[in-house]
Parts: sequence; structure tokens; C-alpha cells
Amino acid sequence: MRETGAGRPVAIVTGASRGIGAATALEFARRGYDVAVTARGEEGLGRTAAAVRAEGARCLALAGDLADLAFAERVVRRTEAEFGRIDVLVNNAAWRELLTLRTLSLESWERTIRVCLTAPAFLARWAAESMESRGHGAIVNVSSIQSRRAGGFAPAYVAAKGGLDALTYDLATLYGPSGIRAVAINPGAIETEMNSDYVDASGNSLAAAQLAHVADMVPLGRPGRPAEIARAIVWLASDEASYLTGTTVVVDGGWSTQNAPYGLKRRMFPGEFPERDGRAGQAADDG
Repeated sequence: MRETGAGRPVAIVTGASRGIGAATALEFARRGYDVAVTARGEEGLGRTAAAVRAEGARCLALAGDLADLAFAERVVRRTEAEFGRIDVLVNNAAWRELLTLRTLSLESWERTIRVCLTAPAFLARWAAESMESRGHGAIVNVSSIQSRRAGGFAPAYVAAKGGLDALTYDLATLYGPSGIRAVAINPGAIETEMNSDYVDASGNSLAAAQLAHVADMVPLGRPGRPAEIARAIVWLASDEASYLTGTTVVVDGGWSTQNAPYGLKRRMFPGEFPERDGRAGQAADDG
């Protein structure tokens, strides 16, 4: 992000107590940003803030629930008051229950939509007010490949992510003339707590089965890591992506564009689809 006056660029990252949000806040700090972070979990948020400050960045940590739009607005106002500018908004926070529409409650539906779609919309509106005064900015909405690939057991989440993609196009259209870009990033299966809560009808963990399914469907043979998504988000917010707006960027290890399990392929064509140990890319991610 180019400098347009005094001070370091500033990013707001929601859902920053763990996973993709925490990794993204840290990556922005490493790239020279000051960061405002928010999440419900104070303990995790404190760890993220400490890691950001250890990189030499200033950090504003605000714990609260983005389903409360008054709190969401305070995040933006406090960030601008603290740093004097907002250059990037990353709408990463999410909430959902793994239930089919047969049993999903109205309360669960409405909370999912509020956290995953309504809050991002209004956070973008309030952040854009600051960005417009400076003539530049970037909004990155963390969506999901589930916006196009439903499983049948998270209907509110799927609907919210589809809406978030569509919202991205509208934000880009509205704010583009003011120099503000809006992009959605669609991760696939990522190693986060949200993707490790699959259980069977008796409450037994299906984490191993889910990992095996990912390995059998993803060309790279493994789930993604939060740091890999974080690097993509920070790049999308940077001037290196200065002509990229009003679109979605899929980061899913190739899952979305192939449709046959690798176990089946290996039976059909022995030796042509080698087994992977799931550690490909580990060295780069550890760096």
C-alpha cells in the first residue's frame, strides 16, 4: 500500500483471535502496517495483539461481537481515532452451525447472516468513509468456495458467502471511482478450528475423515494453512494488485476445478497420479 501522507498504513482485521484472521494481522505487521484487530475471544485476541506488536507494529485490540452493529461501528471509529487513517479492511469474521435447513433455527440463521454478511457490509461502508477522504483503500472479503459448492448442512453460511461475493461486486462498483478496490478471496479447506468441528450423529469427531476427504479431492493433497491465505489477502490489499477489483480469487489447492477422487483415479490409472504425503509446501510455509 502506497503512503499518502504521514504514518504507516493501517489495516482492520476482523475475526483475528485465531486462524486466518490472526495470521493475516501478523502478516500485515510484517509488511509495515499498523493493525486494528477484533474478535469475541479476548484471550486469543490478546495473543494476536502481542504477536503484532512483537513485529514492531502498533496494534489496537477490540473485543466484541460483530453481530452488534453498534460495536462494529465503534471498531471503525476507534481505529480512525487511534491511527488517523484506514487503508485496508479485511472482513474475515464468521460464525455458523453445522445443521441442515430441516433443523436450523431462525436465530441461528439470522446470527450467521448478521456476522457473515450484514456486519461486513456496514464495516465496508464505515471504513470507506475514511478511505474516500484519502482517495484510496482496499476491502478484502474472506468468502469461501462454499459460496459455489454447497454441502447441504450449512445453509445460512452458504447463503451468506454467496451474498458476500455479490456484495464485493457492488462495493467495487460503488467505491471504485473513489480509488477503493473490493475483492473477495475464496479459500477452500483450511487448517482452522472452524474446519475441525465436524462430528457424527453421536458427537464423535470426523476430523480424520474430513482430512482424508480433502487429501482425496485436492490436487495438492492437503488442506491449506492460515499463513497461505494471509499472504494472499495481504497481496490483494497491496498496490501489486492495483488493477484487481470486483472479483473473487479462489485459493483452494485446486479443489474447485477437479471432480474425481484421487483414489478412483489411481485405480483407473496406476502410477499416473502419485500419492502425496501432505507435506508439500511445508518449507515455504514455515519460512
